[in-house]
Amino acid sequence: MPAHLDDWEAQAFADPDLFEALAESVGGPFHLLYPPRMARNIREFQAVFERAGVEGVVYYGKKANKSAAFARTCAENGAGIDVASVGELTAALANGIRGDELMVTGPAKSDDLLWLATRHGALLAVDDHHELQRLAALGSSAVPARVLLRVRPPASSSRFGMSDDEIAHALTLLTDSRTLRMEGFSFHLSGYDAAARARLAADLLDRCLLAQSMELPAATISIGGGFGVDYVPESAWRRFTEGADRSRFHAGKSFDSYYPYHFPEPGPAMLAAILDTHDVAERLRDNTIRLAIEPGRALLAHAGCTVFRVQGSKIRHAHGHPYRLLTVDGTSLSLSEQWFGSEYLPDPLLWPQRPGTPTPTSVGAATCLDSDMLSWRRIPLPRAALVGDLLIYPNTAGYQMDSNESAFHDLPIPPKVLLRRAGDRFRWTLDK
Repeated sequence: MPAHLDDWEAQAFADPDLFEALAESVGGPFHLLYPPRMARNIREFQAVFERAGVEGVVYYGKKANKSAAFARTCAENGAGIDVASVGELTAALANGIRGDELMVTGPAKSDDLLWLATRHGALLAVDDHHELQRLAALGSSAVPARVLLRVRPPASSSRFGMSDDEIAHALTLLTDSRTLRMEGFSFHLSGYDAAARARLAADLLDRCLLAQSMELPAATISIGGGFGVDYVPESAWRRFTEGADRSRFHAGKSFDSYYPYHFPEPGPAMLAAILDTHDVAERLRDNTIRLAIEPGRALLAHAGCTVFRVQGSKIRHAHGHPYRLLTVDGTSLSLSEQWFGSEYLPDPLLWPQRPGTPTPTSVGAATCLDSDMLSWRRIPLPRAALVGDLLIYPNTAGYQMDSNESAFHDLPIPPKVLLRRAGDRFRWTLDK
């Protein structure tokens, strides 16, 4: 499944020296980041709000990547950051995000996180009554804590959010509180269904109007993330999903589900679809209510790739046909989809680019675990990979790079390398 490549990616892959120079300088696997692409993604989301005439704010879901450069990119381009720990909050502040540009999410937040968020005027999505009561004790009448009530979607098995009865009780508490400022509602919803998010957005709008009738200044709704990314062409995705079975994978491996690597309305297009459904945009405008979103993966689409060096190669057979089984100089902890019980499916690129015979290839890691595979699927590489070649996994900035990073076997954690254009060439430095 050949991945869609951005202009900067195509230019970088065509550079005869860039990747080898980086690999030699780093001395092991590494992640390559291109922050200008994230800046473009932010602007594209913001443009959807502008076209719809809706007041909107983008909060980057920082859990998608720990890079300091991406946090700074948000500060430079008018985006806030969604954080869920003291570490994430302080990292956001250290890279230029102001306190009132923070959204603090996550269940049962620590007292330290609540205190720090309140001190900086962050907006907090409150998940339960106990958290609301602890937060009330931290605020003051001069600087009340800013609160969104997280609503549990109806008929949901999610552990996040409050039921209708719990929301009603929380509204009563907020009505009587001088140390809490009720600013609206939010929800957590898994999956990538625009219509489902629009339905829940309409419900949050109704809840805001009810809260306003109780003289609470509820004027923000947050619909979270879940904005899909389009990794591969529709035709390639259809061929895979129609024919996926154990015979395509090393050791007859199988998976129950995959990320939807072809997504027909990705990122900003999905936001536009949500605004166009159930009169969401019109109701936001008519009632002067702000819409907050918290994309992670979608803000990092095409903003980075991950590079490994081949350090071993074997020939194996399946169903009477040979294939290559490679070992690279890193682990699948740096390609996290495998650790979510699935497979990262966009094809890696083989460097250097040379003519050859297409060769089915699976990719293993440099550990003592049979289960540590970067690619169980037999990928049709354009030629047989040789020891010393590089494998470049595209579009890995969103969640793949560091969600599960570990110095297993005392192997070094791959560093992040920042790439920037300088005229017709690239320059690089390490992420701080």
